[in-house]
Amino acid sequence: MSAARAAAARRVPGPLRRGAAVPALAALAALALPGAGAALADPGAAASSRQIAERVAGAIRFETVSRADPAELDGQSFARLAAFLREVYPRTHAALRLEQVNDYTLVFEWRGSDPGLQPALFMAHTDVVPVAADARAQWSHPPFAGAIEDGFVWGRGALDVKTGVILWLEAVEALLAEGFQPRRTIYLAFGHDEEVGGRSGAAEVARRFAQRGIRLAFAFDEGGFILDGYPLLPDATVAMVVTAEKAVYTVRLTARGVSGHASMPPPSTAIGRLARAITRVEQQPMPARLTPPLRELLYALAPHLSWGRRLVAEHLWLTGGLVKYALLRDPVSAALVRTTFAATRIAGGVADNVLPERAQATLNVRLLPGDTPQDVLAHLARVIDDPAIGIEGAAWGEAARPASMAGPAFALAADAIAAVLPEAVVLPGLVPGATDSRHFAAVADEVLRFVPLRADMAQVAGVHGRDERIAVAHLGDSVAIAVGMMRRAAAPAGDVAPRSGN
Repeated sequence: MSAARAAAARRVPGPLRRGAAVPALAALAALALPGAGAALADPGAAASSRQIAERVAGAIRFETVSRADPAELDGQSFARLAAFLREVYPRTHAALRLEQVNDYTLVFEWRGSDPGLQPALFMAHTDVVPVAADARAQWSHPPFAGAIEDGFVWGRGALDVKTGVILWLEAVEALLAEGFQPRRTIYLAFGHDEEVGGRSGAAEVARRFAQRGIRLAFAFDEGGFILDGYPLLPDATVAMVVTAEKAVYTVRLTARGVSGHASMPPPSTAIGRLARAITRVEQQPMPARLTPPLRELLYALAPHLSWGRRLVAEHLWLTGGLVKYALLRDPVSAALVRTTFAATRIAGGVADNVLPERAQATLNVRLLPGDTPQDVLAHLARVIDDPAIGIEGAAWGEAARPASMAGPAFALAADAIAAVLPEAVVLPGLVPGATDSRHFAAVADEVLRFVPLRADMAQVAGVHGRDERIAVAHLGDSVAIAVGMMRRAAAPAGDVAPRSGN
């Protein structure tokens, strides 16, 4: 048994050992995981943190902003980034097969020696969200300068998620340099339009996998970090290997009125009726509940909490109502226990003195696992209670079903983390956002969300915000974990000789 598994076994909460509904964490300790264990001790990354930082900075300097309208995409920026990656990762480009999907999504295939093993997929994306022209001056360093200052790499994409692209490529390059040959085929997929839905990138890759009969054993995408200052364990380093995400659903509410002069208004205009509908939606949310992924997180947290909080986390059959109440008091944690609605766009009217014939609002809906679009539409019809309001929905695609801590993908990530950061607490979780991984729900046995980026909670707030940055000092460890994950994924049955090192 590896040190990581032994530590995991010691941390198994009581309810899990007694066979609660949540999958037993004890299974992680006993799991005969291909490629895990002492035989796969990681030699660490060949490159220094500073060298890795230079490559992250280089990637940030390409302004690869995705656009909802493909005609507005600056394809040259993506092409120049691909050329940069070819230059700095020559072994990878020489040894792996590269397919460019819809010109700018990059898919690498590292063919394994055993075709009987299902492949694994490691994902990130090269596109970033834009920075408004009037906001650029507010950044400490220009968002696309790729500055390395004060111990950080600064710029758009440092956290979301060009650093992830670099980490996976660093891992492949390091393994190739030591002559490593995978038994399991490994794919890398770097989408170019994740920020606008991933339909030209990840969705097309998944479609091609399905056409070719490729069934993945597991996939890793963005969504989970290695965190310092995690609110529930502020004094620990916490690695969030996220097992579930919320699905995205868009709803449009439409109110219709009669055009006329604004000096003679009816009791309620189309805009007034729409405003009343939005208010009702905000005041009557969908019911809160503790989903299996959240229960799994709380059980895994329990051994690390104070005595009183541990009792609460271990006995959710009794304390679930109290936990829900506590989580609902904060908007961030409330998103973990209910489907959320946010009115994000509104339009209506043509002139100041003309009654509008139509008003329309967009609701961004994030579906809790287990809730369906049909549930959402039924809830909205009930709480709006106005037949004059049209309600139409469109899904971004279903999220992958939740993964389990007892599965091989979670175990290999936990082992790789423990080999580099033995003090880290590895936890599952639920991410409120959506990732490109949802497109692979139909072609992967399991989907998890973890790229080994280490950041303080305060830094994570920089995702899509001002002064996005990643610490230089942790990049060597991040690559070492990426190497460990890929080695464990690619080398089942202990075909790698034992090594000295962490």
